[in-house]
Amino acid sequence: MHLDPIRLDVSAKLDRQQRSALGQFMTPSRVADFMAGLFPPPANHAIRLLDAGAGIGSLTAAFLERWGQGDGLGIEVTAFEVDPVLQARLAETLSHYRQTLSVDGDIHGTDFIEDAVNRLQFQDGRRFTHAILNPPYKKIATQSRHRHLLRMVGIETVNLYSAFVALAIVLMEQGGQVVAIIPRSFCNGPYYKPFREFLLARCAIRHMHLFDARDQAFRDDAVLQENVILLLERGGAQGDVTVSTSTDDSFVDYAAHVYPFSRIVYPDDAEHFIHVPTGSAEAGGDLPEAFCHTLADIGVEVSTGPVVDFRLKEHVRDLPEAECVPLLYPAHFSGQAIEWPKPGGKKPNALKLNGETRKWLFPAGCYAVTRRFSSKEEKRRIVAAMIDPRRLQSELIAFENHLNVFHRAKQGLPEDLAWGLTAYLNCTAVDAYFRRFSGHTQVNATDLRRMRYPSRNALASLGRWARACGDVTQEELDEKVQTLA
Repeated sequence: MHLDPIRLDVSAKLDRQQRSALGQFMTPSRVADFMAGLFPPPANHAIRLLDAGAGIGSLTAAFLERWGQGDGLGIEVTAFEVDPVLQARLAETLSHYRQTLSVDGDIHGTDFIEDAVNRLQFQDGRRFTHAILNPPYKKIATQSRHRHLLRMVGIETVNLYSAFVALAIVLMEQGGQVVAIIPRSFCNGPYYKPFREFLLARCAIRHMHLFDARDQAFRDDAVLQENVILLLERGGAQGDVTVSTSTDDSFVDYAAHVYPFSRIVYPDDAEHFIHVPTGSAEAGGDLPEAFCHTLADIGVEVSTGPVVDFRLKEHVRDLPEAECVPLLYPAHFSGQAIEWPKPGGKKPNALKLNGETRKWLFPAGCYAVTRRFSSKEEKRRIVAAMIDPRRLQSELIAFENHLNVFHRAKQGLPEDLAWGLTAYLNCTAVDAYFRRFSGHTQVNATDLRRMRYPSRNALASLGRWARACGDVTQEELDEKVQTLA
């Protein structure tokens, strides 16, 4: 049953505000077929399938097409969909397969989170053998009913997609299989740490698939999100993990490699970041073993720029004037240096110095800074620049909130070290390493603290080289960084 024409027709007719409120993004058929194909052959003839946030039934249809044939095979589908328009289409999908396959099941128009929590709270013993999910993407407010319900069953998370996956895991029987397509944002950062711990404590990760193009998996809905498809086994013993990639849902350049789990979640990582390596197991994307130091090891801290311009709007100036200090934005980046002031740009250049602004300022010094955000068109996630106080000629500096600042106790760094950090952060190996655990364009200070660095002496050596050479090509920088190992 080919559902893409129906999906596109229904999607065009749905109210956009309602879709946004529900976080609805329906699954293209090629993605659904790929997801269904990730399941191992069913171990028994009684399949109980969960599809939460089922939409028109694209994922259920793909599962039934793939696994619905077989002597004595019976499939019971439990599908959840709160949208009445989608419910009607979902009923038509299930009715089609009831005519040719041994399929039974129910469509629930109730809230999946509430229903699942009730099942768990009232000790409903029914468990599923399989779940196939494209859950909604929407933040959960801290004091919301959903957050309260999830906490009742020991789930702490910040988005509907991770809540749906966590509940599906709990509702699986031992050995049950879950395939889900979700944003990659859960792989790192503090907000998703409880979810990562929940998942890793209850499941084995068997397969991860990454779409290289962030705008392709749900391009019909104009979704810009890096997505990963997971195959999880409830209660399974964790072993090697298959990691596959493709540019888009055509899968024409599909490639897969097998990695030890220690390459996916580092054994000594208290944050449980989930890395998604690409390329061969030998090529990896790991940094050299010598780059094993934390920022704390090398005596450096990193913080988000403290100046939030709209909160200090009355003190912001387009151009420097008397009693002002330099106000630095990502727009002031010029290669690995800072161009300031920048007349005629879209961002202001100065901040008035007074009692209200002084507490947000740093003393003049050498700092390495990175952008906190990159656009989808940029090739690099991490972009760093060096702050040379001689160019600014000011005793104080204002770092805007879209920057991360490397410092020592809110003071500048030794010049060679600041140059070395800047050069290191701009090398290709660091950018590739960062992409292994970060699926979004934001670069948080927390992420930078979790990065691995060369020793302080090696960074200072790199800084002396960078200062002496001036402008270098990317190839020259990458080659020099490799000599530090």
